[in-house]
Amino acid sequence: MNHPPQRPSRRAVLRGAGALVALPFLESVAPLLARADGLPAPKTVTPPRRMGIFTVTGGTVLESWRGKEAGPLAKLPSILRPLEFAKEDVLLLDGLSQSGRSENLNAHEHCGYLHLTCADVVKKEAGKPVAGVSVDQMAARAVGGQTFLPSLEMGLNNAETRYSFRSTNEPVPYEADPRRVFERMFRGRKPIVPNWQRRAAAGAQAVQKTATRDSYDRSVVDLILEDAKDLRRQLSGGDQGKLDEYVESVRSVEKRISFLEARLQEEILDEANPGPSKLVTPSLPAPSLPWHKIVNEVYRDPEKHGEYIRIMADLMVLAFQTDTTRVVTLAVGDDGAYFPGIVTVGYERHCHTLEHQGNAGRVEDADPIAREACRQIHAWYTTFFAEMVAKMKGIDEGGSTLLDNSMILYTSYMANGGHGCDDYPVLLAGRAGGALKPGRQVSYQPRTPVANLYVEMLDRMGARVDSFGDSKTSKHAAYNGRLPELG
Repeated sequence: MNHPPQRPSRRAVLRGAGALVALPFLESVAPLLARADGLPAPKTVTPPRRMGIFTVTGGTVLESWRGKEAGPLAKLPSILRPLEFAKEDVLLLDGLSQSGRSENLNAHEHCGYLHLTCADVVKKEAGKPVAGVSVDQMAARAVGGQTFLPSLEMGLNNAETRYSFRSTNEPVPYEADPRRVFERMFRGRKPIVPNWQRRAAAGAQAVQKTATRDSYDRSVVDLILEDAKDLRRQLSGGDQGKLDEYVESVRSVEKRISFLEARLQEEILDEANPGPSKLVTPSLPAPSLPWHKIVNEVYRDPEKHGEYIRIMADLMVLAFQTDTTRVVTLAVGDDGAYFPGIVTVGYERHCHTLEHQGNAGRVEDADPIAREACRQIHAWYTTFFAEMVAKMKGIDEGGSTLLDNSMILYTSYMANGGHGCDDYPVLLAGRAGGALKPGRQVSYQPRTPVANLYVEMLDRMGARVDSFGDSKTSKHAAYNGRLPELG
């Protein structure tokens, strides 16, 4: 971590490519697995768009979340008040809901599995969760080939609150240990601020050519072919086909390694002439502190809980700032956490209990003291989201800010603490490189699918999809599966 990354010799790396091909998963080359047809050329020489999801537990208190009417944002409602300084950078949406049904799930699982998938049906089969591909993983498919990690999923979630799915039956595990998140992000490299202006001036092909200049270093493909010539003549037609498939697999590994070499070479140049901003580096927990102790303190001590959220939010900012990934999902909070000192009304401090006491079919039937306690908890969550927004707003990327080039969804996996699915809290921070027009509240017809929003987010990340989840299959389908008036 204390030395600049050195370009590996292609010969040194590729001599072991046969073993690499046999491995089921290589994290450092995973972004390119979907591009076996060839080496993806660098596409971005200006600051790229990033998509973040900052999702909290417990829903919200709707009357304290949204404004009274659509239009330019005036004074923000109390839960969002910490974002007052950035109200020209946020877009508040209301009227969005989930309508997918569930089978063999409890209420928290139902909301959790639907949250980012918007599937028509979520369920368990043989005890395993089944939903649909989530919006963050769909975005990662579109842009993950341009970064070291296709996406990053982190924070506190559990068996009930599974949000991200690579496929219908493959939930993505979230990393809760901030030290492991940092190690995953920067294994074999150091944090570097990209100089987007230098890259634009140099041109997209300059480093690509530099990375493939070692023509005297024959690839392992050449070595394999050289040794396989005699063998191939002795093989049957079927075995010759298998050998050809293996050789082609090695070629795809070579192409992926070439891409990583190009990215490392970019970072060597950026280290000598970095971008204008300073790195936002988190204060990681001491290695001597066992992870289970960190978790226990988070659930019981709001001060430790807040420190944890701040560290994880800083990791999201760092991941975006260093272009380690362009898709991050951060799960914040826990329904089972306690909030002494944050909740100042009544006597109850347990979040889950307050969620049930403070919500009812009709607001007037809910316990008003518990509802105020829930409002205080969610205003507390917003303070940390606002801190993250302020840091992104202060990171100069050469004429625009990290926030300008990002689209950060602030939401919850439930609409409210009573497991509600109507009127989800939805706020977008940032301008997505000019593709969003913030500073407003936009109201949609009641029960418009949340999936419509995800179609728009994917569109802004370059994933051109006609639909997502139940955007067109919901009984409440609206706006032809889209959301007008965002840009």
